[in-house]
Amino acid sequence: MPAIYAGHFSHIIWLHPTWAQQIKEGKHHFLVGKDTSTTTIRVTSTDHYFLSDGLYVPEDQLENQKPLHLDVIMVKPYKLCNNQEGNDAVSSAKKPKLALEDAESTASPNCDSYSEGLEKDTVTQKSGQACLEPSCSCSESQECQTAVNAREVLEILKKGDAFVLDIDLDFFSVKNPFKEMFTQEEYKILQELYQFKKPGTNLTQEDLVDCVDTRTHQLEDLEATFADLCDCDDEDTVQRWASNPGMESLVPLVRSLKKRMAVPDYEMVHQAGLTCDYSELPHHVSTEQEIESLIQSVYCLLKHLPKPTLVTIARSSLDDYCPCEQVDSIQEKVLTVLRSLYGTLDIHLAYSADSSPS
Repeated sequence: MPAIYAGHFSHIIWLHPTWAQQIKEGKHHFLVGKDTSTTTIRVTSTDHYFLSDGLYVPEDQLENQKPLHLDVIMVKPYKLCNNQEGNDAVSSAKKPKLALEDAESTASPNCDSYSEGLEKDTVTQKSGQACLEPSCSCSESQECQTAVNAREVLEILKKGDAFVLDIDLDFFSVKNPFKEMFTQEEYKILQELYQFKKPGTNLTQEDLVDCVDTRTHQLEDLEATFADLCDCDDEDTVQRWASNPGMESLVPLVRSLKKRMAVPDYEMVHQAGLTCDYSELPHHVSTEQEIESLIQSVYCLLKHLPKPTLVTIARSSLDDYCPCEQVDSIQEKVLTVLRSLYGTLDIHLAYSADSSPS
C-alpha cells in the first residue's frame, strides 16, 4: 500500500493459486490515501480482507487519494504429463503483471514442457542452444486456460507501458508457521479470540464504519492484553483480562503456553492471532511434483507475455512462509525459467551480504 500511496503503481494484478483466496475474485476499484484522523494509510475497499484489518474508511476521510485497480485472478492447475504415471498437479501459477505486443499470439497448440530441462538443471540441448523442448502434448483445455489467463492480463495492461513482475516463492509452496509454533488447541483458541465475523451485504456507510470501529477496538484490546502479559502473566492478571467479554478462553491459552514454555513470547502470540480473522493463512507444503507443475504453469503463462521492466523475487523464508528446505531449490527453478525466457539476467541477491550482480 505505501507504494500505491506514493504513486508508483495504480494497477495490480494478483494471480493466485487455488489455496490462497484471501481477497475475493474479480475486479476491485478503490482509493488509497491518508486517513485524516489517524494520518495512517487507509482504503475505501469494503472487501473482507481490508475490513478485518480495520483499514476501511469513507472516501471523504481520505486525503491525497490515489485510485487503485486490483484484479484477482485464479490460475488453474497445470498437469505435467511427460510420460510419468500419476502426474496430477494440484496447484497452479501466480504471476503479477505483464503485457504483450500482439494479443492474438497468446494461444499456442502446445506449451513446451519445462520439466526436463529443469531436472538436468539446464535448458541446453545437444546443439548447445538454449531452448525448452516439448516432451509431451498436454490437454487443449490446459492450453486454453493458459491463453485465457494471458489474454485477461494483457487486456488489463494494454493501458500501461511499464510493469513489474513480482514473484513470491511461497506461491509454489507455503506453510502457516504458526501451526508449528502452537498446539492445535492453542491455535483454535487464537482463532476464537481474534475471529472476525463477516458483515452482511448491502451495508450502509455507517454500518461499515461501525464494523471497522468494532474490529479496531477488538484488536487494540487484544494487543493491550498481551502487552500486559509480557510484563506479568500471573493468575490474577490473566483472570482480570479474561473477565472481559469474549476473552474467557485466555485462561486455558496462557496455562497451556506456560506448561510448554518457561517464558511465553506473548508478542509472537499476538502476531499469530492477527492472522486469524475470517480465514486461516494459506498452508500447502507442495510435493516436488506439485512444484514442478507450478513451475510449468509459470513458464507457460510467461512465454505468451513480453519481457517485464523489472523482476523482483521475495523468498519469504526468514518468516518461514516458504519452507526453508525448499526455498533454494524453488528459487533456482524460477531463475532457470526466467533465463530461458529473457536470456542473461542481472541478478542482485539482496539477502546475501556478499552479493554481487550475476
